[in-house]
Amino acid sequence: MPARKDPEHTPADKSSAASASDAVFHGIVSGLETSQFVPGQRLVETDLAAQFGVGRNSVREALQHLAADGVIDIVRHKGAVVRSLTLQETLGVLDVAERMTGLLARSAAQAVKNGGPAKALPPALERLDNAAASSAEDFAQARRHFYRVLLDLSGSQELRRLLRVIHMPIVHAQHRLGSLREMRLRDYEAIGRAVLQGNAAKADEAGAAHVRHVRAEILKKAGEGP
Repeated sequence: MPARKDPEHTPADKSSAASASDAVFHGIVSGLETSQFVPGQRLVETDLAAQFGVGRNSVREALQHLAADGVIDIVRHKGAVVRSLTLQETLGVLDVAERMTGLLARSAAQAVKNGGPAKALPPALERLDNAAASSAEDFAQARRHFYRVLLDLSGSQELRRLLRVIHMPIVHAQHRLGSLREMRLRDYEAIGRAVLQGNAAKADEAGAAHVRHVRAEILKKAGEGP
């Protein structure tokens, strides 16, 4: 009689485990933007398993991915801790984000100029506008949707991969400035207009300018800006 195949190794279960791990990963990243998780916070496996309704193996896998992306640190005898950035580290992240955001906007605009479908962008901008007066979670979801639309337009797998590992979720978590939401909305509208016009140079500048505006607000808060 042939041995029974271990059900833990079936493709369906592997897919389910991956989905559970992804749910924890994205839940923690999203939670950083809504203050559900904060820099310096210790992440307890049992608490996360209960919160997300998954097994501890899925939690461990998600934490490994978060550590690889630099979102958390694994500290000996303490476990997983949400990473905190110094001001200099934050500025370094923003230096990278400035060029990447400009490149993303440029790539999306170039795609529109070349005839790519931009029908998803106006609703994304409208969603941002509607979420501006709503909760932090609603605005964060609208913001992430806006970037996903730009990524889909650009069609760049390299940008999709690289943007994931920029530590912007930690920057957002550490610097919760009331002025940022209104400024972001203006900047996103400027990026959207340039992309819809198929103006790559203008979109690049609008994307880079957005990150410069974020940097200026953070430096002002730190007492190092004008």
